[in-house]
Amino acid sequence: MKAVYFMQNGGPEVLQYGEQPDPVAGDGQVVVDIHAASVNGADWKTRSGYHAPTKKFPHIPGRDFSGVISAIGRGVTEFKIGDEVFGVVHSSDERCYAEKVAIDAAIITKKPAQLSHIEAAALGLVGLTAIVSIENALQVKAGQTVLVQGGAGGVASFGMQLAKHLGARVITTCSAANIDYVKSLGADQVIDYNKEDFTKVLKDCDAVFDTVGGEVAKNAFKVLKRGGRAAFINGPAPTPPYGDMASLKPDATRKRAHLDRIVQLVTSGAVKLPQITTYALADAQAAHRVSEGRHLRGKLVFKVR
Repeated sequence: MKAVYFMQNGGPEVLQYGEQPDPVAGDGQVVVDIHAASVNGADWKTRSGYHAPTKKFPHIPGRDFSGVISAIGRGVTEFKIGDEVFGVVHSSDERCYAEKVAIDAAIITKKPAQLSHIEAAALGLVGLTAIVSIENALQVKAGQTVLVQGGAGGVASFGMQLAKHLGARVITTCSAANIDYVKSLGADQVIDYNKEDFTKVLKDCDAVFDTVGGEVAKNAFKVLKRGGRAAFINGPAPTPPYGDMASLKPDATRKRAHLDRIVQLVTSGAVKLPQITTYALADAQAAHRVSEGRHLRGKLVFKVR
């Protein structure tokens, strides 16, 4: 199969496009012929060795995909060859920048007919991360005020819409170029982070969902009310200044239930699709340069077939 892989950690230039062995379905697994795979911030961090050096090469990055089942392993009864599915591999696996992937059948679900493979691939990891953050960790409820940092990004835009769907008042931060975009997704209040300091504008938020990290994450507690909850997905959860403030690292365990919840939210119209920019798989270096710039709108997706 064709795949994107790297043989050492480094910049986008270490990504190669070429032949890699076809995967085989083990017990409880299926092989999916990938039609589309998305680009996530975790991908360039893995490639660069941002958190830790990669230990085994060649390494194929990529965590979520959409495609068609082409082989079924022993013990799999809920799917058949030809089923259109999407999913997110276990965080320790990756391997989706490729024409095929072997994955546990228990953590994929059928792709709804009204979504293209490119659209479904754009939703997997961002939707799962937003759901476990907004619903499970922050436990957002109607009437609450929620700050979502970096609203134009994939995870944040999904989380912002989910919080709005749950009845919360949603505030977000973004650059001036993205203000109209986040408003179109339902933001009640938008802060241009280049012009305003959110810590000077806001106070007494019930919840903060931080997708940015760094100093922005550390400042989350300045706008959180006593007894509030903050969730962090970009780096470790900072220590709160008060014991009654919850500082949370959401559990993004892969589960079919999360994927089914994504389908429910998107097909019902509660969550709109992100803006999607597509690339050929062979153009992975260019996609990584955009992703690593950390100011993209929506999602980057590889059209594999």
